[in-house]
Amino acid sequence: MAPDSGTAAPAAGAGTSAEPVIRVEDVAVRFGARTIFKGVTFEVRRGEIFVILGGSGCGKSTLLKTLIGLVPMAAGRAWLLGEELAATKGADRRALLRRLGVMWQSGALFGSMTLAQNVELPLEEHTDLPRPAREALARSKLGLVGLGDAAGRLPAEISGGMAKRAGIARAMALDPPLLFLDEPSAGLDPITSAGLDALIKDIARDTGATFVVVTHELQSILAIGDRCIMLDKDAQGMIAEGDPRRLREDSDNRTVRAFFRREAI
Repeated sequence: MAPDSGTAAPAAGAGTSAEPVIRVEDVAVRFGARTIFKGVTFEVRRGEIFVILGGSGCGKSTLLKTLIGLVPMAAGRAWLLGEELAATKGADRRALLRRLGVMWQSGALFGSMTLAQNVELPLEEHTDLPRPAREALARSKLGLVGLGDAAGRLPAEISGGMAKRAGIARAMALDPPLLFLDEPSAGLDPITSAGLDALIKDIARDTGATFVVVTHELQSILAIGDRCIMLDKDAQGMIAEGDPRRLREDSDNRTVRAFFRREAI
């Protein structure tokens, strides 16, 4: 069955355009004999906040890892920023990966390093900037996420919400045009989660970066998502694509309706 499709134009993301920065065609991932998903096809437009959603175990984070080359495809092809990641090698592959920023669910900060040192790390690894310039840029990125006064603190000394913000700052260190966020609101209280949603929207608006966000948090999906795809464990693939607000109101797929309306099935 073809995925349910929302037809409305993006509700947010005034800087979006029809130019795709990600193109995915008929992608499948399998672990041994187990199929995680198959036939996944979609595009992400420049400047939008694109959400990959679905219930637990449907393959959301696996799809993210597939897009950035950490999990191999069993079938299909994917292009990022006009290049096919699977076909790039050596220096070309490293150059493409430097144009991607990733924030993992836990923030994935190094516990023995201050927040500023965590953010500075990609600059140290991938640029020839002198240390004072790297330190200034790291503090600038922390300031963008509201952590300018916490630059010298260790990850153990900050809250979960602050760790997520620091993870976003590190993902932005090299000014990538494409940012991937894995479950940014997971484990956060509603107020902190709403603040993080607002931050993501502000960054997207102010920088023009494209965001791909993996989440199952309904309030965040509706607050930040310009468009989305929904994966389903039983279907082993996509069951919906489009504006999440339109899918909530108009979907004729029972599972999609149940998800957006928080109904048992």
